[in-house]
Amino acid sequence: MKKTFLFLSFALLTLGSCSSDDDNTVTPEGPSIGATLQPSVGGPNEPNQVYLDLSTQESKSVNRVAWDFGFSSGTDFRVVINGSVKMAVKKLETSDITLPQEIDANVTVGAGTTLASNGYVDNPTGVLAGAGSGIGTAIAEISATDAENKVYLVNMGALVGTEVPKKGSVIVDGESRGWKKVRILRSGTGYKIQYADLTSATFTEKTISKDTAFNFSFFSLASGNTVSVEPEKAKWDLNFTVFTNYLNMGNGEVTYGYSDFITTNAKGGAQVYQVLVSTIAYADFTKAKVVEDSFKASVNDQRIIGASWRNGGSDTTLPSIRTDRFYVVKDAEGNYYKVKLLTMLNEAGERGNVTLEYAILN
Repeated sequence: MKKTFLFLSFALLTLGSCSSDDDNTVTPEGPSIGATLQPSVGGPNEPNQVYLDLSTQESKSVNRVAWDFGFSSGTDFRVVINGSVKMAVKKLETSDITLPQEIDANVTVGAGTTLASNGYVDNPTGVLAGAGSGIGTAIAEISATDAENKVYLVNMGALVGTEVPKKGSVIVDGESRGWKKVRILRSGTGYKIQYADLTSATFTEKTISKDTAFNFSFFSLASGNTVSVEPEKAKWDLNFTVFTNYLNMGNGEVTYGYSDFITTNAKGGAQVYQVLVSTIAYADFTKAKVVEDSFKASVNDQRIIGASWRNGGSDTTLPSIRTDRFYVVKDAEGNYYKVKLLTMLNEAGERGNVTLEYAILN
């Protein structure tokens, strides 16, 4: 664990060079007052999810469409869906995956009327436990009794957008990824997934093992294999991603897709809180100023940074950084950092070009 202030720069990956398993480690150039990072989110359509480890200065970039389901490695049997491509699921009444199913256009994200209480997406706090209706995972906890595990209608969401957005904007959604039917069961200490096209009377079945070094084991229906997504749970702190959130639009919470979102690795022990510069300047913030009680909300909510670091812009204004705040991050090993966002646009006004600065607190 390095305790010195270092300067580093992570080169942005181009959209064309993005892969499903890019590990980017940079050798620090020398001592400085802090570290400056450029997470490789890939430009205005934000094709990549980027995982940052503040202690090792390592970055991992993964294309958003590289995975579909994440299988919890905890003691419970929970499965998450890929909210970065706006997947949504609906539990059906049957446990027979050979039966034909039909598309339900209501099973979607961001339609303005898709209530969070429908339970079509995972609770955005990241808390896995819950009995549905928008609490916990959209897929019910996998039962040890096979007959209790129902088939799910799955809206696979959207491919990464390929259109060129106007200056300062994003087009994160491309063509539809289609629909599937899926059923998940236990297999010993791991899982079994069955999946098929909606009208198919046959299905593919694969087993997925738990790996306790990671928060989840990730699976891709396209490849039919597990895929590398998150780093080991003790080896990342922040994730830059497109994100399915809940938003209250006046008549209750609905599902809503966010760009430029930052989550923390709450499951791996990372914690965070926000500090306003009206109370103390970033340059003046030291370890002695850390307020331990302020971390409590982030233990059960991965969205404390979320989209709070930026202004979304409008038809007449470009999006911008909120310079009135910064964040305090505590990693799983008890190290403290102060983090502030510097940019979200490049010189051409293209979104998805993020720069942040951070320093370890001694």
